[in-house]
Amino acid sequence: MHLLKTFSYLLFFSFILVGCSDDDSVAINASQQENKKPLGDSANDLLSATNYTGLHIEIVSVEGFEPTKEAITGLQDFLQERLFKPDGITITSRSVSSSGKAPFSIKEIAQIENDTRTIFNEEGNIAVYIYFADGGHEEDSDSDKTITLGSAYFNTSIVIYEGTLRTLSNKPASPSLIVAETTTLHHEFAHLLGLVNIGTPDLSNHEDPDAKNHCNVTGCLMEASINFGSGMIGMGNEIPQLDPLCIADLRGNGGR
Repeated sequence: MHLLKTFSYLLFFSFILVGCSDDDSVAINASQQENKKPLGDSANDLLSATNYTGLHIEIVSVEGFEPTKEAITGLQDFLQERLFKPDGITITSRSVSSSGKAPFSIKEIAQIENDTRTIFNEEGNIAVYIYFADGGHEEDSDSDKTITLGSAYFNTSIVIYEGTLRTLSNKPASPSLIVAETTTLHHEFAHLLGLVNIGTPDLSNHEDPDAKNHCNVTGCLMEASINFGSGMIGMGNEIPQLDPLCIADLRGNGGR
């Protein structure tokens, strides 16, 4: 299987199912190899201070589709609670013009990253790229109510389908946009941190046998089916948290 076929984890609406992309791999610039490895390969580097004492997150958003300030603050708080980064976590944001390619394949998202990413690993700092897209995933389907909210696709790369999140948050009984963004960001970043069993080994048997790389503990942030009503609809405005087993795994791989 190609790299992106194997290592793309998609967060879905309708029980928030997470699966793998079927897109082909893309060309990778040789100078960017450290940031274009398989998902989970940098879990320990992100969690611990062994090789990198700081984290720099580059958020690139399509103009008009920027994330809420509350969601970004929530992400920083979430990471500070779990990562050892004595030199701090820095988040920089900027906006770019639309690519005009929505709906997107993961291959197209990876190409947009190639075109817009400017921050990469350097001595002392590991870098993560997050793209807020102005549309949805090409395989979204209204008929089966499967709507992709985000994907972690390389070791330091995430896409958030902001256009989809905004549509979803306007539906009756849906959580606020802040909660939808925050939940998606936390879930996808936790995949970069190696959960579940993709770079951060399980210390106990809690990987869902029916949903690879997800937690089988009810209500956990990394559960494939988050049982707050019917997926995001009816979930309310409570952001799911990592359960103790997932937290133990992160601590076992150098995290807090």
